[in-house]
Amino acid sequence: MTLPDVVARDEWLAARKALLAKEKELTRARDALNAERRMLPMVEIETPYVFEGPDGEATLLDLFEDRRQLIVVHFMFDPGWEDGCPSCTAGADEMAPGLLAHLHARETSLAYVARAPLAKIERYKARRGWTFPWYSSYGSAFNYDFHVTLDESVAPVEYNYRTPEEHRAAGTSYYVEGDQPLELPGQSHFLRDGDRVFHTYSTFGRGGEMTGGSYYFLDLTALGRQEEWEEPKGRAADPHGATPDFAA
Repeated sequence: MTLPDVVARDEWLAARKALLAKEKELTRARDALNAERRMLPMVEIETPYVFEGPDGEATLLDLFEDRRQLIVVHFMFDPGWEDGCPSCTAGADEMAPGLLAHLHARETSLAYVARAPLAKIERYKARRGWTFPWYSSYGSAFNYDFHVTLDESVAPVEYNYRTPEEHRAAGTSYYVEGDQPLELPGQSHFLRDGDRVFHTYSTFGRGGEMTGGSYYFLDLTALGRQEEWEEPKGRAADPHGATPDFAA
């Protein structure tokens, strides 16, 4: 095991300032990328997906809970499994108790969706002590249409916008190898205009690492953080006044 070099405070401060300059570059690059993400076009969802939740059947529109945006976390849970995916479980364990309240304050709902039957989901959720909304897409085409369940007998295989051939060429074929159906992680983001639902964004694989808190979740949505400094303007009727640190 190695440790950082031990130096005098002045030398450490010089190194820290040099790193800070790069961090600022990354912050500005990330803000620009987030703005570009918010400028993506969107696709209207016309398939009448039906999920099963604790209160019975629910449509995709119901998952919004009357808010303007919806984040769906695709949880890997095959109907034949007794437990959910360990990696997805670790991520769900990190859901902060106050996260949903912060998202709700910015007109954004979050729900988990898995292909396992609701009874298995409810048992697993209770065992883990989770309280976030979780719905079953069992019997629905939802997972296949959003490319988080891969089964070529149901739909053409694609993950993270690549075919199996493209994954092999890129050296990422591990995503699409194995016995089908394959369950894979991801997030999908939706925007509501009245009763019309639009798909604005999906991310897969390591893309899920971006969601390190409520701001990171909001960065992936069409409306963003709904703060005055963000581009493009006009996405929030009453933007919040918080501003990022743009100091040099």
